[in-house]
Amino acid sequence: MTPICPATGGGDSSEPIGERVNSTPFAAGRLAEGRPEHPGSPRIGPLRRTRLTSKGALVVMKSSAVAAGLEIEASRLARNLPSARLIEEAVSRGEGMLAENGTLCVRTGDRTGRSPNDKYLEDTPEIHGNILWGKVNQPVSAAGFEFLEELASEYMRSRKQVFQFDGFVGADPNYRLASRTFTELAWHALFVKTLFINPTAEEIKRFTPDWTIVNCGKRRLTKDEAAKAGVGPSGICIAQSLARKKVLIFGTEYAGEMKKSLFFAMNYDMPDVGVFPMHCSANVDMKDDANVALFFGLSGTGKTTLSADPQRALIGDDEHGWSDRGVFNFEGGCYAKCIRLSEEGEPQIWNAIRFGSVLENVDLNEATRRADYDSAKYTENTRVTYPVDFIPGARIPSVGGHPKNVIFLTADAFGVLPPVSRLSPEQAMYYFINGYTSKLAGTEAGVTEPQPNFSPCFGGPFLPRPPQMYARMLADRIKRHNANVWLVNTGWSGGPYGTGSRFKLAYTRAMITAMLNGSLAKAKFTPDPVFGLAIPDAIPGGSVPADVLNPRNTWKDKAAYDSKAKDLAKRFRENDAKFEIDAPVRAAGPKG
Repeated sequence: MTPICPATGGGDSSEPIGERVNSTPFAAGRLAEGRPEHPGSPRIGPLRRTRLTSKGALVVMKSSAVAAGLEIEASRLARNLPSARLIEEAVSRGEGMLAENGTLCVRTGDRTGRSPNDKYLEDTPEIHGNILWGKVNQPVSAAGFEFLEELASEYMRSRKQVFQFDGFVGADPNYRLASRTFTELAWHALFVKTLFINPTAEEIKRFTPDWTIVNCGKRRLTKDEAAKAGVGPSGICIAQSLARKKVLIFGTEYAGEMKKSLFFAMNYDMPDVGVFPMHCSANVDMKDDANVALFFGLSGTGKTTLSADPQRALIGDDEHGWSDRGVFNFEGGCYAKCIRLSEEGEPQIWNAIRFGSVLENVDLNEATRRADYDSAKYTENTRVTYPVDFIPGARIPSVGGHPKNVIFLTADAFGVLPPVSRLSPEQAMYYFINGYTSKLAGTEAGVTEPQPNFSPCFGGPFLPRPPQMYARMLADRIKRHNANVWLVNTGWSGGPYGTGSRFKLAYTRAMITAMLNGSLAKAKFTPDPVFGLAIPDAIPGGSVPADVLNPRNTWKDKAAYDSKAKDLAKRFRENDAKFEIDAPVRAAGPKG
C-alpha cells in the first residue's frame, strides 16, 4: 500500500516530526481515569494521540497521518499559502473568476450538493459496535479502503501541483483536532483555509495532523475500480476511516464534503470526552455573556441567517460542541446559502462576501462580474464561505457559556407546524430525536424541490453513533442548565409547498428576538390539538400578527389543513417507532 501523506510538519519541509504525547486536559482527565461518558464507547480522545490499555494505562499511539507519506516532490507541493496567493492561483489556473465585490466565484461541476449515497465508512473491529450502520453509514472493507488509498496516492503524485492546508477543528484548545488537507484545486485549499481554524506561526512549526483529507475531486472511479473497492458505480466516492483518520474524496468537486467529513469525526470523538457535538449555529448577547443561544437545523432552515444578528455576537454558524465549560465552534468560518440573498434581508452575510470569501455555483455576469443571487441557473444550493471574523462583532475565539435558549429549526414543507412553539423537556427530546424538516432543493444530489424528511438530531447524515445517545446528551444539558427549548418553523405557511409561501423572515426574526430577550417565555400559550405544541397567543412587541401563529388560521381550506396535519402526525409516529425511547418521551409526540 502506498502511504498517503508526508511525514513532515507544517514548517520547513526538511523538519522531522516524531511521536508526541497528547498533553491536553482531556487526556489527563476523563480518559486517563478510564471514564468515557457512554458505556461501550472506545476510550480514545479526539486527537487520537493516546489510548488506554485494558488496565487503564495511557500509551502513545502513532498518528497514521504522520506515519505515512504522499511522496510529492517539494517543488510541486504548495504548503499553507495565504488567501491572496490561493486566489491568484485559482484565477490563473481557470478555476474561477473574481466578482465585482472581490470574492472568488467558482463552479463545482455536476455535483452542487453533498453526495450522501456515495459516502462510505471503513468497517474495523475497534469501531464496528459503536456505529449505526445502514443507509447513512455504509461500510467499506479494510481492503477496499486501502485500494482507494492507493488510487488517491497515485493520482496525487501525478499532479503538476498539489496544495496543502494545515488547520484545526475546535475553537476550544482542550477539544481540538488537527487536520491536513491535500487538494489539486487551489480554491479547495482556500475553502478549507476559510472554514477551518488557521494555526498561528508557532503552531504551524510544530503542527502534527490527527486527520488527513486527500481530495481527488476531479478523478472519478471507473466501474471496475468501484467494484474492486466495494463501493457504488457512480464514480463518486467519499471514503472515511475513523481508525486511520483519513478521508478520501473521488469524483465530486463539491467542497462541503471536506467540511462535513471532519464534522463526522468530531461527532464520533467528542462524546468520549464528555462533549456533546451539535449541528447548530450559536450566538451570544453582546451585553450579556450568559445569554447564549443555539439554533439546530439542517441545511436551508436558517441556522446561518438567524444566528447572524447585529445585536448579538456570532459564535459560529453550523457545528459546535457543548462541554462542561460551555459551547465552542468547531470551525473558523461560515458556509451560507445565498440563493435570493439581499442586502436588506441579510446585511451581515451580504457584507461578508468580499475578497477572501468563496462563492459556489452563483450565476456571475461575465461582463460586469456582478453576482445574481436570485438565479438558480446552476443550483438552488448556491453557497458562500467566509471567515467567521468577516461578521462584525463575531466572538473570537469562538466560545461561549451555557445556552439559555435552544432553538430547533424546521422547514416544514407540509405547512402545518406552527411558526413558533415552546417545548417541554419530553417534547424537546422527541422532536430532537425525530429531527423533522424538509430537504431543500440542491442540498443533496437529486433533490430539486422540498421533500419532507426525518433526520435524527437535525444532523442524521453526519452521525456515526445511534441518535439516542446524542439525544440523551442534549436532555442532560437542558436539564442541568435550565434552558428553554423552542421549535421554530421557517418553512411554509398558508398551505404546503406549491400552494403556500415561506414564512416571512421578518416575523421569524421578531419571534427569535422575543425568545432571546426573555419576553416570549412569559407569554400565554395554547396547545395545538394535533401536535400538542404550546403555541403563544401573541408575540411581545406587536410586530407579528397573532393570526399567523396558529397555522390552521392561514389555510383557506381548513379540511385540507386537518388532513395534512394528520398525515404529518402519522409520519412522526411511523418514524418514532424506529427508536427505543422512554414512554414519557414517546407520549410527547403528536396526538393525531
